[in-house]
Amino acid sequence: MNGHDTNTITPDTSLNPPEKNSYRYLFRRFTLLTVVCSIVPLLLVGWGLNIHYTYFAQTRIVRTFEEQVANHGRFIEQFLKEQSTKLRLVADTHSKKDLQKPGSLMTIFENMNREQPYIMDLGVIDQRGNHLAYIGPYDLLDKVYFHEDWFKQVMQKGLYISDMFMGFRQEPHFIIAVLRREEEDQWILRATINTRVFRTLVENMRVGETGEVYLVNTRGVYQTTPRFGGSIMDQADVAVDPFKDPVSVDVFKKNRSSRFSGQVVGRFWLTHPEWMLVVKQARSETFEEMDRARFVNLIFLHLSALSILVAAIFITRYMVGIIRKRDDHAARLNNQLMQASKLASIGELSAGVAHEINNPVAIIMTERQLLLDQFQQTMMEDQAFKNQFLSSMDQIALQSQRCKRITHNLLRFSRRTRSMIESVDLNRFVAEVVDLMERETKTSGIRLLTDLDPDLPAIQSDSSQLQQVFLNLITNAVDAHEGKPYGSIRISTRYDADAGGIFLSIADTGNGIDPKHMDRIFDPFFTTKPVGKGTGLGLSICYSIIRQLKGNITVKSEPGEGTEFIIFLPLTLSEKETRESGPSGPDKTSDPSI
Repeated sequence: MNGHDTNTITPDTSLNPPEKNSYRYLFRRFTLLTVVCSIVPLLLVGWGLNIHYTYFAQTRIVRTFEEQVANHGRFIEQFLKEQSTKLRLVADTHSKKDLQKPGSLMTIFENMNREQPYIMDLGVIDQRGNHLAYIGPYDLLDKVYFHEDWFKQVMQKGLYISDMFMGFRQEPHFIIAVLRREEEDQWILRATINTRVFRTLVENMRVGETGEVYLVNTRGVYQTTPRFGGSIMDQADVAVDPFKDPVSVDVFKKNRSSRFSGQVVGRFWLTHPEWMLVVKQARSETFEEMDRARFVNLIFLHLSALSILVAAIFITRYMVGIIRKRDDHAARLNNQLMQASKLASIGELSAGVAHEINNPVAIIMTERQLLLDQFQQTMMEDQAFKNQFLSSMDQIALQSQRCKRITHNLLRFSRRTRSMIESVDLNRFVAEVVDLMERETKTSGIRLLTDLDPDLPAIQSDSSQLQQVFLNLITNAVDAHEGKPYGSIRISTRYDADAGGIFLSIADTGNGIDPKHMDRIFDPFFTTKPVGKGTGLGLSICYSIIRQLKGNITVKSEPGEGTEFIIFLPLTLSEKETRESGPSGPDKTSDPSI
């Protein structure tokens, strides 16, 4: 088959700009609807779940943080209570004289620090504030505490835990003191808590890289040194609210005017002494895992939305493509319907014209014969007149025959005939047509070549109509070589199992068809041949026959290089199908020229 880049007859499926815009508009609407119906609910549900998860996770984290603060506060309380209990036990089980004995207080001091050096020093003080015994690193035996605040508190309450103060040693410390009454005498057993160890105990809470833990008293003075900024016994930057709830946690958003901007602050009030445990941590660190989970969830949510968007675009494009193909198919059907309607109208007109012409032509032929009979019975001596008369009669006969042939073609084009469906060996059929046409083509210097598929199956078709089609196309191919000394016509067949039929190609090396005529070559009475050499019905008849046989015919041509007609014929065809087709008419005597 011809493989050039050729002009091919195809249905006019090109769309006007407004129609293209309508498909773009349809694409945008479908995409928008898909997005609105799928992505928007997805985002709403996703964001709703995210908000619910955030509230739930934040509540759990704050509750856990609150429990940690409370547990740590209780742990500090328990420590101070244990130290107080130890002092009370020593005071209750020892007399003042026992504690004043050499080595006695040292033994008690060592026993109390056996596990950890919680106690800095230990002293016994009488009711006038004088040291009776002392074990510790400071020289305090000559000190009198009668006017000290802590001395007054312990004499009044019996047990007292002081705030941090400087005292005689001039360094921050706090004491636990218990009062012992022996008959009329009273004395105090006082212990100073190791500040360094106590700070370690207070800070023994996992608060991450940004957290800190410290204690303040009711006046807001640091009782331990905070991790970031400030020092022990400095005024703290935390507000000391009146003691009401034992434990509370506040989450502060980022706010430049706030002292705790972007932090989580937990507070726990110790009952004795009235110290407030403060635990602070950066909000980003406290909720780090929650924020990471939210971030991952949002990424998956948006990836899902993006996936739906991409899928919606591809699906919409595919659907619009299908709609566009269906529209194109409908347009082709409309064009074919219009063509069939046009052929039917022309066929009816042709039948009427042929009928009206046939009668006068028959009369002309009858009158001619009468004139010839009368002429032969008449003695005519004028030889010139005799010759002129006979020549005119011959011309009348010739032109009448031509009129008759034209009217026959018109009638064949317009007449509905019953097809004879039978099994046709297309290869053998092509060979017979080639034998029939070979003599004519040789005189024109044109070779007939065949490329026939040996495995070609037989088809159910109308052999007489097919013969007319092949004769028409081969004759046109021969005529297409006008002006060329030689050329070739190649006829090939090919079986296509997927298409369920046979493709037959007739390709010539002629002059080709002008592109401007391509859309009209199947129109009835259209011809590019000189007047008197063609009726313009040959290709119209071919088109009509092939369509009647449920096949298809296409053409592609390149000016100066040749033309190729490709015919598709189905393997099977019923007579019912052929009767439902348009008009055509097989006639081996027809004029196949365009």
